[in-house]
Amino acid sequence: MAKEFQVTYDCADPGAQAAFWATVLGYRIAPPPEGFPDWTAALTAWGVPPEHHNDRSAITDPDGKGPRVFFQKVPEGKVVKNRLHLDVRAAPGLTGDERMAALEEEATRLEGLGAKRLYRLEPNDMDEGIIVMADPEGNEFCLD
Repeated sequence: MAKEFQVTYDCADPGAQAAFWATVLGYRIAPPPEGFPDWTAALTAWGVPPEHHNDRSAITDPDGKGPRVFFQKVPEGKVVKNRLHLDVRAAPGLTGDERMAALEEEATRLEGLGAKRLYRLEPNDMDEGIIVMADPEGNEFCLD
């Protein structure tokens, strides 16, 4: 039987990263536990000092199909290329110019959210073409 899993990002600003990736993936910020109107109320009730309220955040697929994505604050910044990255399926089923136009449209939208375009790989005999991007903290991902 397959195991459920979550993807975890180490980052400097969990709240901002969660908001960015929720918009990219069509996810939502994980709701607070039952009985709390928001996360601030929950964290305050649990005695978490205000300066630690942004130490963690998570997003979930509203349809319950995709993995939970968890963001945790770490003291060190990113220093090398990711060993693992997300491929955001922005043009499934499309090929050629139509595919690349859809990827370009999504890349432009994500740049408006704070992503950075790194480079574009054109379609060839081996690959359908992708656009490599970085999120606001520099984590690489592909528009596929």
